[in-house]
Amino acid sequence: MNPPDANPSDAFAVVTMNGVRRGARAISPVLVGQLPYATVVGLTAQAHGFSMLEAALMSGLMFAGAAQLLVLGSWVYPPAIFGNTLASTMVNLRFVLMGPLLAPWMDHLRGWRRWGILFFLVDNAWAMSVQDIERGKRDAGFLLGAGLVLWFFWVAGTLAGFLVGDFVAPPPGHPVFFAAIAVFIAMLAPMWKGKRDILPWIAAAGTAALVSHLMPGTAWHVVAGAIVGSALGLLQSRIGPRNAG
Repeated sequence: MNPPDANPSDAFAVVTMNGVRRGARAISPVLVGQLPYATVVGLTAQAHGFSMLEAALMSGLMFAGAAQLLVLGSWVYPPAIFGNTLASTMVNLRFVLMGPLLAPWMDHLRGWRRWGILFFLVDNAWAMSVQDIERGKRDAGFLLGAGLVLWFFWVAGTLAGFLVGDFVAPPPGHPVFFAAIAVFIAMLAPMWKGKRDILPWIAAAGTAALVSHLMPGTAWHVVAGAIVGSALGLLQSRIGPRNAG
C-alpha cells in the first residue's frame, strides 16, 4: 500500500469520511466572511420579488455568489434568460482554469464521486484543496467536506438575508445593492499583472459602460466588456513578443 504522503500524481485518490470531516474543519474560518455575502444575496432576491423558496433554490442550485449577484443586479421582468446565462458563464469561466489543478484527485474518481464533488467547487474550497494536493494528500473527501459546509451556510445565509429584507425593506438605490459591483471590483485586485493590463481593462470598462447605457437592465454589458477586454489582451500577447524582439 502506498504511503499517504506519496506523490499525488501516483496511483489513486479516495473519498473518506475522515477527509470530509477534515475539509469541513479547515473551511470553517471562511464562514465569517461568507455569511454577510450570502445575506446580501437573499436581501437582494427579496427586493426583486423572489419568494423564499425561489431565493433558496437559486443559492442551492447555482451556488455561485458572483454570478448570482450579477443576475440579481440586472434582474427585470420578464427575465433576460439568455443574456443572464451567458454573462454568468463568462463570470464562472475561471473554473475552467482552476479545475485542472484538481486532476490528481478527479482523474481517479468516477461517476457521482467526481461530478457530485465538483458541484461544490467554489473558490475557497478549491484553494484549500489545491494546498492539500500539494502536500501529497489523496483524499478528495476534503473538497466535498469543505464544499458541503460552504453550501449549507450559503443557503442558510441567503434565507437569513431574505427574512431581513422582509423587515428592513431597503429602498431602490440603497448602498446594500452596490454589493454586486463591489464584488467584481474586489475580484479584479488579484488579477492585476502590471501596466500591460491597463489598455484591455480600459477597453473592457468602456465597452461595458456603453452597452449598459444602450441596453439598461440587462447583463449584456458584462458579456461585451469581457469579449472586448479578452480580445485586446490576446492581441497584446501576440504582438508584444514580436515587438520586443
